[in-house]
Amino acid sequence: MAIEALPTTAPLNAGARLAGLNHVAELRARFWGDSWKEVLRFIDDMRDKRDPQFEENNRALAAIFFLAKIPAARHELELSELTTDEKKALITAMNHFRAVVSLFPKRLTMPN
Repeated sequence: MAIEALPTTAPLNAGARLAGLNHVAELRARFWGDSWKEVLRFIDDMRDKRDPQFEENNRALAAIFFLAKIPAARHELELSELTTDEKKALITAMNHFRAVVSLFPKRLTMPN
């Protein structure tokens, strides 16, 4: 006799994942302080010209800034020069990418 139980997880669409990630980010900021040092490290790593993937990293970073609706003229600024609203938009955009990437197919293959 098999034991049948309800699933313990439910698939979430990108919007629900994004809402959850943003909520968790707000809770972390409220109770554990901000993670801005990690964001600074990430941006510095993406802007590292010694990285062999610099061009692609720069394009990915531009996509994040674009999704955050930060004007292209402000993409090269130091993060300390961004407004509070721009910083929030940047975190939301990063969370959006995290939500979408988590839905990617697991075993991608390159076409021949």
